[in-house]
Amino acid sequence: MTQRSSGVSSGNPPPLTAAASLATVQAVVLLILAVLETANLDDERRSLGLSTTVFFAAYGVVLLAAAWGLARRAGWARGPVLITQLIMLGLAWNVREHVLVAIVLVVAALIVLAGMLHPDTIEALDRDPTAPEPGDQASDSND
Repeated sequence: MTQRSSGVSSGNPPPLTAAASLATVQAVVLLILAVLETANLDDERRSLGLSTTVFFAAYGVVLLAAAWGLARRAGWARGPVLITQLIMLGLAWNVREHVLVAIVLVVAALIVLAGMLHPDTIEALDRDPTAPEPGDQASDSND
């Protein structure tokens, strides 16, 4: 019988690990943007700056929690991460005149989408974490 660690499976498929890792990077970037927005507050746009700061910080925390959930194979984390990638693709279209920024956004979003939609990731996230592993079941041949 194999021992499972407390919630985190070391056997996550590589596409899931890549998607969770890149979503973590995206969350950290959002948190950095929140700090930078706070540093650039001035009297003329204080309410806009504060609301933008709160939005970036809250979204960063939610995305960080979702990335952590993905690493722990929590199915609920799939939605926030997928929606974020679709938003990033739209954002890349809006900043297409800044080619390097648009390319970075598109590449990051496509890598996470590919990792999230990979069959191994879908299988890992659909598996019931409380169910025993296939090799852990004892035979019931003694009737």
